[in-house]
Amino acid sequence: MTSTTDIPLKKADTESTPAVTSDAASPEEPDYPDGGLVAWSVAFGAFLLSMSTFGYLISWGTFQEYYELTLLRDRDSSDMYILTISAWIGSLQYALTFLPGLPAGRLCDLGYFRATLITSCAVLTFTNFIIAECKEYWQFVLAQGFLFGFSIGCIYGPCITVVSQWFKVKRPLAFGTVAIGACIGGIIYPIIFRQMVPEVGFKWTVRTIAFINFAALAVACMTMKTRLDPPSVLPKMFSLHAFASPLYTVYVFSALLAILGLYTPLTYISVGGVAIGINSNFAFYFVAIANAASILGRVGGGVLAVRYGPINVMIISMVLTSLFSYIWPYVTTEGSYIAIVVLYGMASGTFIGLFAAPVTRMGPAHDTGRRLGMQMTIMSFGALGGPPASGAIQDSNNSFKPVGIFAGTIILGSAVFMALARYIALRRFFGGKI
Repeated sequence: MTSTTDIPLKKADTESTPAVTSDAASPEEPDYPDGGLVAWSVAFGAFLLSMSTFGYLISWGTFQEYYELTLLRDRDSSDMYILTISAWIGSLQYALTFLPGLPAGRLCDLGYFRATLITSCAVLTFTNFIIAECKEYWQFVLAQGFLFGFSIGCIYGPCITVVSQWFKVKRPLAFGTVAIGACIGGIIYPIIFRQMVPEVGFKWTVRTIAFINFAALAVACMTMKTRLDPPSVLPKMFSLHAFASPLYTVYVFSALLAILGLYTPLTYISVGGVAIGINSNFAFYFVAIANAASILGRVGGGVLAVRYGPINVMIISMVLTSLFSYIWPYVTTEGSYIAIVVLYGMASGTFIGLFAAPVTRMGPAHDTGRRLGMQMTIMSFGALGGPPASGAIQDSNNSFKPVGIFAGTIILGSAVFMALARYIALRRFFGGKI
């Protein structure tokens, strides 16, 4: 991300955190490869990690619909209880994907990336297989909620940090490429689930997905590696110094709001389709359709961010995402519903592909893991609260219209704070790249 206006450095103690750094190599940082076989091999490994972690995660809407309509429906429980339990499983997944970001990112900064990667991949593989054996509510909450989410959280942040060590000018494009992995997973897993469950049952469907993830994680462990040596002086795991930068603070808050509202339509998009009369056999594919559409947002957003800056691109994408969130529950025909699914996937995919890019440029490279980890940990509270809050709104109103208004308003607020972060960095409302 190149800024037309560099923000002066702020110093505190022995650490310094520039609000925005330029693309020119500084004396403190060696030149970035910004391409080449090794760098793109690392990005490919991160692509596979993203596919088998975030891709599985954003397929949750398919699992949720199956649990609500079939698996958990067999239990003697009220509809509201089923909706609440299933919403909390997904919410825990989303929250724990971000919550361990700080300790995991700090371990990456300190040189323990491979140990963290291999351990987390092993735990994640084990978790993928034991989900197939779950039968009771509490088993799904522990396995698919806690253990699965925590394993992803220990991988995803360090994965982004390591990719940032190999790219600078092309960093948004590299992040967009990594994010495509999540889209691919978000396409293939719902389709596999939908096609295999009627043929071989829930257990062998989940086991098949687990084998696919195992292969992807194994390749990722072989291709991903760090480029920078750990610092000789080890700073604290958590530092309030980063929050002395108004730009960092405001941007992180905007990301918190974004994640609070962003996953609501994706979580309920299949169930919402069934509610307006769309055949459930087809509605199962809405999650895959949205994730396929998000490829355009992630790739296109990455390309545009190289030219115009990630924050500029995300502001526009979040305004569009907010608009589609408002419209989503008011469409009543299959054709218009599919159109909203596609448009929402494209717009929201841009944020998912780029949210980490600005933070990697808000300070020295050796501290990226901590800055990104603090951001992801804060975002976890939005991920934890979003789906249950939306579920409670839907339960109390028996309608998705208030849910769409809730999500759209929160996402629009995120766009406003991103615009404020942009103003803090550039001191102007129009023009400039950030």
